[in-house]
Amino acid sequence: MKNHKQMHIGVLVIGCGHHQAAWLSSDSSVERVGDIAYYQELAQIAEKGLFDAVFFADNQSFQGISANVMPAFWFDPIVNLTAISQVTNYVGLVSTISSTFSNPFTAARQILSLDHVSGGRVGWNLVTSMTDLEAQNHSMEKLPIHAKRYEKAAEFADVVTKLFDSWEEADFIHDRKTKQLMRPNKINPIKHIGKYFQVRGPLTTPKSPQGRPVLMQAGASNPGITLAAEYADAVYSVSWNRRQAREFREKMDQAVLERGERNRYIKIFPGLVTYVGKTRDEALKKKAKLDKLLDTDTILNQLSIFVGQDCSKWDVDKKVPVLPPVEEFSGPVGRYKTILEIIRDKDPTVRELLSYLNAGGGHFTLIGT
Repeated sequence: MKNHKQMHIGVLVIGCGHHQAAWLSSDSSVERVGDIAYYQELAQIAEKGLFDAVFFADNQSFQGISANVMPAFWFDPIVNLTAISQVTNYVGLVSTISSTFSNPFTAARQILSLDHVSGGRVGWNLVTSMTDLEAQNHSMEKLPIHAKRYEKAAEFADVVTKLFDSWEEADFIHDRKTKQLMRPNKINPIKHIGKYFQVRGPLTTPKSPQGRPVLMQAGASNPGITLAAEYADAVYSVSWNRRQAREFREKMDQAVLERGERNRYIKIFPGLVTYVGKTRDEALKKKAKLDKLLDTDTILNQLSIFVGQDCSKWDVDKKVPVLPPVEEFSGPVGRYKTILEIIRDKDPTVRELLSYLNAGGGHFTLIGT
């Protein structure tokens, strides 16, 4: 019998689309980005198209540094997905949760509540957050250093997982004849005392309809891969080409093997950016039109975030300046590695690099019908 592999596809929903100029298109729905019905309709389309999941990223700071850039995310992901759960039946619902800013008990309760509300369709994307602006909304001057963020994330994942498992199966029995609502001896405090969190438990919400909500992770650094190898069911990745995607797959598999878990397989979701038309020529024109609408200063500011330095004075018609190796970079490693990969592949001018990053920040791009 052949081993048929199943492809899984999710959609990351953000504003009017991932291209920073998408909202300027005459057929965009920019006026509806604050309308929950807009997101419900997108999720229904994804479900009809047999997507596995709809996914919401998150940024907990206002980054409207330019008048013509969509600042971030309008609704809290959990709230948005709760509304979506009421108009869909099968599609998975994935919310981003920051271990740097969240309380594990509250996060576990929200995730598991949504899992019950949706009939067991929830996943959560564990992140450590990216910017000091976010930290400044949570009584911090700046983000903790990378190593400490991932140390805290590992403990966060451990606590949330324990809370998900604090109720055993069939504990909420509601037996009227015996007047027994539940079995308290089967609902266990977790009594966690760690470096970052002290949580007694148990959770106030019964066990998940699917056993445990799906845990996803997106870190591409060594600590991120280690975290995923221990806790994740699936991982998001940024891959500019097949070589980079294969390298990430091999690193993830090796990290799992080093834990002695030979039979554990973590699904990887590499990002894809798509431009679709009735013909390939139409799709190419669509991309070119969007690129032309985008202000150069705006994307140079975005590039500054990606590479951790001020790019505003770079000459867009000259080759990209030499960037430091990834070992010296303290920001989001996956995106930075992708930029280095693009430079290695294409030796681009700054303008050419920006054209690759306009939508999705360096994900593999498909243009066609």
